Amino acid sequence: MDPAAAEPTVSQLFDLSGRTALVTGASGYLGGAMARALAEAGARVIAASRDAQRGAEAAASLPGEGHLSVVLDHMDPESIGRAWQWVVEHAGRVDVLINNGHEPLAADWKTVTHEQFMRQLGNAAGYFELARRVRDLAVARGLPASIVLLGSMYGVVGSYPDAYEGLCPASPAAYHALKGAVVHLTRHLAVYWAPDRVRVNCLSPGPFPPPRVDRRLVERLCAKSPMRRMGLPHELKGAVVFLASDASSYVTGQNLLVDGGWTAW
Repeated sequence: MDPAAAEPTVSQLFDLSGRTALVTGASGYLGGAMARALAEAGARVIAASRDAQRGAEAAASLPGEGHLSVVLDHMDPESIGRAWQWVVEHAGRVDVLINNGHEPLAADWKTVTHEQFMRQLGNAAGYFELARRVRDLAVARGLPASIVLLGSMYGVVGSYPDAYEGLCPASPAAYHALKGAVVHLTRHLAVYWAPDRVRVNCLSPGPFPPPRVDRRLVERLCAKSPMRRMGLPHELKGAVVFLASDASSYVTGQNLLVDGGWTAW
């Protein structure tokens, strides 16, 4: 038999038709782009947001049919429980989880309190809780799953103090601790869940500042980047579809950096 005859085509490997993807923070700047990418690849998307109206608008804007929305605050265990029950009742399955939601913190190392620091780390707890629920449902139904945790270049390298000096608080120490934890949580879960056919990977964006960010800061960050520019939301679309689909079927426990070469310095 010709091996090529049984070999999936590239189109088949990236096709998400028939799969359901839960995307937290789906109404956000980067979350919206990733939700659109999964929908364009054929997935039914459940757009999760803390705001019911924004979540519904995000789901309605996606290409294709059958998309849903749910109110979910990953920082609140009770909200996770309510949302998950709704997802199971209305969707029945989750083949892909994109842990993208994030509660930000504006306090830097000079001013952050113990309580603020601990709450920032709570983002990782929410990621873990959702990932575990997806894993358990997939195992119970005998299905594979792909889980993607959103990390950051700042989970791998420190920031440049001079980029922020005089403009805004330094890149928060608690955020760096959080994203480093997310990168390693990815590795840990990937090892434990590989026998269950549940892949866990991390997608770490580099500098993707939204339009509201001070343009002086953007100029400073551009000067630090090998590509001398910032990322655009659509530049995460290929990476998230790769990690969600069978195109990455032998990839787990990895941290995919989409950072314009930032961490290559």
